[in-house]
Amino acid sequence: MQNQQVRRLTDGALMAAVFTVMLVISVYVPIFSLLTALFLAVPAAWYSAKYGWRASLVFALVSLALSALLGGFLAVPLALIHLPFGLAIGLSLYYKKSKLYLFLSAGLSLLASLMVQYVAAVAFLGINAIEEMRLQLEDSYAQAGVWAERMGSDMEAYNATVSQMLFTLETMLPTLFVMAGFIIAWGVLSVQLPLLKRLGVASPKFPSFRELRLPKSVLWYFLIIMLITLLFEPQPGTMLYMALMNLTLLLNMLFFLQGISFYHFYIHQEGWPKWVTVLVTVLAVPLQSFTTIVGIIDLAFNIRGWLKRAHEFKGK
Repeated sequence: MQNQQVRRLTDGALMAAVFTVMLVISVYVPIFSLLTALFLAVPAAWYSAKYGWRASLVFALVSLALSALLGGFLAVPLALIHLPFGLAIGLSLYYKKSKLYLFLSAGLSLLASLMVQYVAAVAFLGINAIEEMRLQLEDSYAQAGVWAERMGSDMEAYNATVSQMLFTLETMLPTLFVMAGFIIAWGVLSVQLPLLKRLGVASPKFPSFRELRLPKSVLWYFLIIMLITLLFEPQPGTMLYMALMNLTLLLNMLFFLQGISFYHFYIHQEGWPKWVTVLVTVLAVPLQSFTTIVGIIDLAFNIRGWLKRAHEFKGK
């Protein structure tokens, strides 16, 4: 028992030191910040995967204090992103949760950390990153408008187009923020999970992308949203309009991924070379509407099941 406590304290001190060193490098040597961002959560993930939530909470508090002491004010926000992210990964592994649970918990922890820091920056520092981005976009479009006017363009049409683009971006921002958070979480997980496995932590392997299948309930959500849109015809600028537009964008993106997954499934089943998979994936982007429809049809009618049975029948 005493040996276990000593081992836990030793590992905690070691991982806290590794985390703090990488964090200080990220703050004071910005050229390495993109590289270290991929691995900053690894110490927290490794430790929490080994020792559970009580020891991990102490580890996180000690790591945060060391980060503030050695890295200064700029290190605290960075630590408050990567520590919860690492704990979400490690505790999911410690309690042997599913791959989907691990991915969702990691993504949600990242989104929650970013949102809390955004609110804190607005409330206490008066810094609104989203507003600053919007002002920069308006300034860029205004400068582009000067050149367009000199070239004889229709400025009324140009201003209307710019206003519509900015309004659409502002409306869709919540969904874009959520999608970006989960994409980043997936990218970081794809790097960290193999590393954790090499460090002795049993890490689940995510299934192949061709096996991606959305739950059928997503179709009902899509139909309900379409029905509400047709019945109520929400006006631009209202909360209902913003909610429906964001949900529609999110569902369309999910159906798009389902469509690409179906392409991968079909190519793998036919035994075609990998370069075909790459080519079809690239072509799916300009053909996004068609790929989305393919995803909806595949989910609604289980086209993969038909293809599997046809393939098995052909092989007999």
